[in-house]
Amino acid sequence: MKVKNELARQVMGEILGTFVLLVFGCAAAAQVKTSRETKGQFLSVNMAFSVGVMSAMYLCRAVSGAHLNPAVSLSFCVLGDLAWIKLLPYSLAQILGAYLASGLVYLIYHDAIMEFSGGILTVFGPNETASIFATYPTDVVSVQTNFLDQVVGTAMLMLCILPLNDKRNAPAPEALLPPIVATVVLGISMSMSANCGAAINPARDLGPRLFTFTAGWGTEVFTCYDYFFWIPLVAPLVGGVLGSIIYLVFIQWHLPELEDESEPESEEIKEQTKEQMEHNSKKDELYLKMSSI
Repeated sequence: MKVKNELARQVMGEILGTFVLLVFGCAAAAQVKTSRETKGQFLSVNMAFSVGVMSAMYLCRAVSGAHLNPAVSLSFCVLGDLAWIKLLPYSLAQILGAYLASGLVYLIYHDAIMEFSGGILTVFGPNETASIFATYPTDVVSVQTNFLDQVVGTAMLMLCILPLNDKRNAPAPEALLPPIVATVVLGISMSMSANCGAAINPARDLGPRLFTFTAGWGTEVFTCYDYFFWIPLVAPLVGGVLGSIIYLVFIQWHLPELEDESEPESEEIKEQTKEQMEHNSKKDELYLKMSSI
């Protein structure tokens, strides 16, 4: 039953990983919203998304790398760590995983959502429920500020996670990468959510937004706030690449080269092999002499 195609396995990993991430995050948002913050607060959502990141990374990192984010996948393509031909399949898989997760959360919290909204699914007003799934901006914040917010947030994400696996830097232990990345995400969401929700992930926003569009919220999810939807779709891609370039220019290019220990080890093995052969040769000569006597 094992899938032999590598890309197919990676796509499956990204679908399931992003699914797990969004189930944690959107379910927490639904619980906080529909309970009118009697069963959690805004910090609960931040923490749930972070737990989702950690869990998803442990789940699929060995299969796909656990990008969970088209901005991360694009950045790795720019850095040469992911083949460009895999960028579109990875991104579509992440969006699909987010879409499916939104559908599951909607089923789990359907009754609560309907009771909270009075059966009217809307983007605006005190009983709006669209923000359970996708991100929306604060009324007083400009388009330029929202765009900058998402660029900076995603740049910070890449700037903080790239050194964790860089062997020329001071890499973190493999087993601790998921909780460290989750902590970085928690820090960003706790400090940069006020303007427009800290999506920093096109799949995390577009997948749920597409779900709300098909589940009854209608076209408002795309047209509201002067077509805000394109900002969490485009700005994180810019921010991810920008953060990666900053890491290269300011840090990685100046790190010491790794010592190549393979050559000395190889020479040592050769020397040991040579000594063993000489020893065996002497034993053979002694055996022949004794045989002749």
